[in-house]
Order: sequence, then structure tokens, then C-alpha cells
Amino acid sequence: MNYIFLFLIISSIIIGVLNHTTDAVVNSMLSACDTSVKIAFSLIGIMAFWLGIMRIAEKSGMVQIIARLLKPIAKILFKDIKPESPAIGDIAMSISANALGLTNAATPIGLKVMKELQEENNDKDTATDSMCMFLGMNTAGFQIIPATVIAVLVGTGAKNPTEIIIPTLIVTTLAFITAIITALILRKLWRKGL
Repeated sequence: MNYIFLFLIISSIIIGVLNHTTDAVVNSMLSACDTSVKIAFSLIGIMAFWLGIMRIAEKSGMVQIIARLLKPIAKILFKDIKPESPAIGDIAMSISANALGLTNAATPIGLKVMKELQEENNDKDTATDSMCMFLGMNTAGFQIIPATVIAVLVGTGAKNPTEIIIPTLIVTTLAFITAIITALILRKLWRKGL
């Protein structure tokens, strides 16, 4: 990735020199740096707010309530997870973090889930069905409130940053359902010896 960015920077400077627009290239780079700092600062507030909400949900027992509500669904989707596994609560937290658009918060929780699932895995060299299912669900990133995207839009001065909510909800719901269906189909095909 670094090579791609290096190539883009060098090629834009060379093209700027050849077109006698070096000053425009430099001004664009400086204004982009300024914009990126503003966007980063706008993300801090919304991330702190939602991470605080997640922490309150965890401390108040809301995560355990969500985990209990998810247990019937988890038994179907995650057949090889033990009923008392802490992974169920962490899966609930990860899905909640994604649903609130906190993909940065969902990543460490997702890594924790995978570690817990690996501890329950009998064959350490092969991913379990539950690991594959969770990876698909987490990668699809179902979002009700795309908080990070809204924060970026606010930081860039968008006039109506919340317009993204409905399209994001539709697309991420379809991706989430597709990931689950695909994992279920591949689970059956794999067991039949694909």
C-alpha cells in the first residue's frame, strides 16, 4: 500500500512539473492535509461517544441481555459454540459495534471472538464453521447508524450527512444476509466433501 501512495505522490509531482502546475499540486497537498486533520478530530468525538455507550452497555449487563436474546439464533448459526461460551456475548458486542457504525471498535472485539473460538477449536489448523460464519458476518458489517461515515461527512462539511443512513442500512443488511446464507450453504457443501 505504501508503494501505491508513493507512486501517486511522485506521479502527481511529475505531472505537475510537466504541466507547469506545481503550485496547484502543492496547494492541493497542503489543503488535503488540513482536511484530513479536521476529519480526524471530528471522528474523535463521535467515536468517544459510541465507545462510551458500548462500555455502559457492557457494564450495565445490556450485553448479557443481548447475548441471551441472541442465543436461539446463535445455536443455529454457531452450532459448534458451547452454550456457556463467552464468545456469544462478544459476538453480540461485535455485531452491536458494527450496527452502530463503530468498525474501529468492532475490530478488537472481533479479534477477541476469534481467539475465544480458537480456544474451543479441536483442530487448531482449521477454522471452525463458527469462525467462518462470524468472519462473514463481521466482514459484511451490518450497520444501522454509520457513525464513522457520518462523522467523516460532518468533518468534510456535508450539508446533510445523515442522508447516508437509509442506503447504508439497505446495503449492509443485504451484505449481512448474503454472508450468512453463503456461510450456511458452504457449510453444507463442505461437509458433503466438496
